Amino acid sequence: MSNVSLDAHDSSEADNQPDSNTRRRFLTVATSVVGGVGVVGAAVPFIASWNPSIKAKAAGADVEADISKIEPGQLIRVIWRSKPVWIARRTPELLASLEGLADKLKDPNSDEEQQPEFAKNTYRSLKEEFLVLVGICTHLGCSPQHFKDGAFEQYVEGVPEGFFCPCHGSKFDMAGRVFQNVPAPLNLVVPPYMFIDDNTILIGSEEGAA
Repeated sequence: MSNVSLDAHDSSEADNQPDSNTRRRFLTVATSVVGGVGVVGAAVPFIASWNPSIKAKAAGADVEADISKIEPGQLIRVIWRSKPVWIARRTPELLASLEGLADKLKDPNSDEEQQPEFAKNTYRSLKEEFLVLVGICTHLGCSPQHFKDGAFEQYVEGVPEGFFCPCHGSKFDMAGRVFQNVPAPLNLVVPPYMFIDDNTILIGSEEGAA
């Protein structure tokens, strides 16, 4: 109450001195606090700039794919890191047909590093039934087409199903292995992936990887 009174009237210099000192200290502290807030406010965008953007995180994020509704013989497509990824459910008959193609393929045993170690087998997969491939031709990056029910035999005699790239004529079997005498030099890429459960595949990570 006395402070309000002193502020309202023109008091003597002696009487006003303690209040002036108090106000001076208040202004000094307030100025420091405001300045500190300004520094923090400027630092937040700067520190935030060190972190990857949401778009950058999304570009490298793992992708979950529901495989519960894929029927034998069907193929679905998902997007991972801006790339098309095929997930095909192969029939027992189709799996059996892959065994006899070695003499027609450039890399039948997957010696080139186009797949994780777990997929270095005839079927190039973690589970024989399911094929997971990056749907980009290893020649010039086009996207091959899937031909089934005997339609692929127009490109490779005796092979009813596979992938054909219309850009330059490269051909791949249903394990993504490239046939001989075509422009593509390598098998299709198998991305890292793992089964979260019987109905879900996680593309981008593999079990046991660091």
